Amino acid sequence: MKRLQQLDQRLLPPVGNVLARVFRGAQRLRAFTVVVGIVAVTATLLAVHRGERPRSDPSLGDVLRVGVAEGGSIPGYVQAGRDELAALPGDAPVYALVSFTAYLAPERLTPVLADAAVSSVFARVPLPGTQTELVRLDAYKLPGDVVSAMDDTARRKTQEARHYRDLLARPGDIPEENRQLYLSGAIVADQEATAYREHCSCVYAAVVYAPPAALRAVAARPETRVVDPVAELQRLDRTVFMPPLPEQTTVAEPVSEGAGTVVASPGPS
Repeated sequence: MKRLQQLDQRLLPPVGNVLARVFRGAQRLRAFTVVVGIVAVTATLLAVHRGERPRSDPSLGDVLRVGVAEGGSIPGYVQAGRDELAALPGDAPVYALVSFTAYLAPERLTPVLADAAVSSVFARVPLPGTQTELVRLDAYKLPGDVVSAMDDTARRKTQEARHYRDLLARPGDIPEENRQLYLSGAIVADQEATAYREHCSCVYAAVVYAPPAALRAVAARPETRVVDPVAELQRLDRTVFMPPLPEQTTVAEPVSEGAGTVVASPGPS
């Protein structure tokens, strides 16, 4: 664990505020794409208007996308990960995205990810027909960091539900569409808060760092769907992880509209 923490500290700033994309998708993306900010977009529009070639801002850096993108084949992604893992040479540790066959509780992560150093996990409360929030939790120690991060998320969700109810209680007429949105938001946030408070079976993927032999051992466990090694990964803060959800079996597509992605840091352990 100390080796991974030292590596992360050397390669990147704390990832507590890094936003991960919604983890839906299709075939694996290994291309680098330019991160575009407001300034870059404005500059591009001006350049196009003047007929000049757009220029990228080197200071913005590049982002490596790991996982599956919306609309592609889940079986294709799984097979590609297996092929890469089988062909991984040597014994030098590499990062990998581990996707699970089902949502796991914190205590079930330790035996599944044994012999691998964990950097973070991805969680979602699997409410039927609802695209609940996809949450990235920093987790160097299992299961303690995951439990602490779930407690933090439960408190945030409780505050979110209270905010929706405050909106409903404001004086004056509220459009029916907004009323339904606030009511639904409060109900879902309450359900998420309860689930995380009970340390739910909500974790569906993890980022780990381990030698190829350890990664193959993780891949052989029944809870593991695929281990996707990322030999080219140099900085976690320049990487977007898009693991498939357990219920996505053919084509990666959203459960429903909504749900952003946030990062929650673990509490003291």
